[in-house]
Amino acid sequence: MLKHKELRNNMLSNPKVKAEYDLLQDEFSLFDELLNARINAGLTQAEVADRMGTKTPAIARLEAGGGNKQHSPSISTLRKYANAVGCHVEIKLVQN
Repeated sequence: MLKHKELRNNMLSNPKVKAEYDLLQDEFSLFDELLNARINAGLTQAEVADRMGTKTPAIARLEAGGGNKQHSPSISTLRKYANAVGCHVEIKLVQN
């Protein structure tokens, strides 16, 4: 059985898969930021949900959105999440 890293490397060796994967890099970065902020705050998804006044599955969807447009968070949601984990939202446009 392949480990995750081996499977990922095998899949990304296909140029078409790699191109699609690269298109989602911004979304992956956002969800990594959310997850890392929660972990650094030492909170569970349930604790963040409680602080935001929502349910744990909503936090799970938010953190694992993976580019799914149905779960792209609004700035308001990002602010609530950031506040719940002791952070603030900072948005930047970076020149290519």
